Amino acid sequence: MSGRVRSLLKVLVTSLSLVLAGWIILSGPSAISDPAANPEDPAKEDLTRVAYPSIAGIKWRPQFIRPQDTPDLLFGKDWPLVARFNRIDRRHLYPGMTIKVPEKMDDIRNYTPLPREYEPARRHEKYIVVNITEQWIGAYEYGKLVFSMPAATGKKGTETPTGIFRIDARHRNHTSSLYQTDDNSAQYPMDNAMRFYIGKDNVSYWIHARDLPGKPASHGCVGLFDESMQKRMYGIPEIPVLLDSKKLYDWAVGENEYEDDTGELEELEDGPEVEITGDLPRVLSTTPYRSVVQMSNN
Repeated sequence: MSGRVRSLLKVLVTSLSLVLAGWIILSGPSAISDPAANPEDPAKEDLTRVAYPSIAGIKWRPQFIRPQDTPDLLFGKDWPLVARFNRIDRRHLYPGMTIKVPEKMDDIRNYTPLPREYEPARRHEKYIVVNITEQWIGAYEYGKLVFSMPAATGKKGTETPTGIFRIDARHRNHTSSLYQTDDNSAQYPMDNAMRFYIGKDNVSYWIHARDLPGKPASHGCVGLFDESMQKRMYGIPEIPVLLDSKKLYDWAVGENEYEDDTGELEELEDGPEVEITGDLPRVLSTTPYRSVVQMSNN
């Protein structure tokens, strides 16, 4: 084979490789595949860049996720603590990401960015607070925080409305009338849904089960962990553990409060008030721990 032919073949192979790589990047993950990097993600798959004010006093390090890494292998029985700290579910913890890991797990064992007592909730039997800046939601009884959990609120351009609202409907088996799953095979599931607002355009806003990717991601609703829904829709995780949407639903509008729940849409009277405050969290241009990452790789 002549040198010229070898050169032409080399150029051809290189060109085909570049085209294939470009197609993979532009096409993104398929609807039925495990989640993978999204080139349009403003955080560049680096959750250390998502700045939550409440973590300022917690020492943490960046953790790059390798192909062989899983939450339980990395963190053992403490993996739910790390998942909650990063506001991310297991389905979205994939190779190529960087997350925050506390230096001491005890520092996040009882972590919540919300106040333990909240004066505006003191006269309410049940009161829900959604903090958009922290991507967190809390359940209060007469002003005392009884439990709290991470959330995924509306992303830039489809922000969650702020203000004081009230839960006026429940729908345990709700599905979106506007949005479908990635492969367009079904309407997007919204299990354990509680409606808190209807906009002037007649679009309803709900607190419900959804994917949590570690940052604002919704079209305006407030999403909570629900691995049972994810197993039903995507087949993972094998054993659901994070079931926050059901916990909040049962506490706020469950059968102890409103008797028989058929799973169908039901309007409610005197549902809990919902206070939604804050702005979207800042996404830093670079990780605050970039120098640490670089030093560890040298």
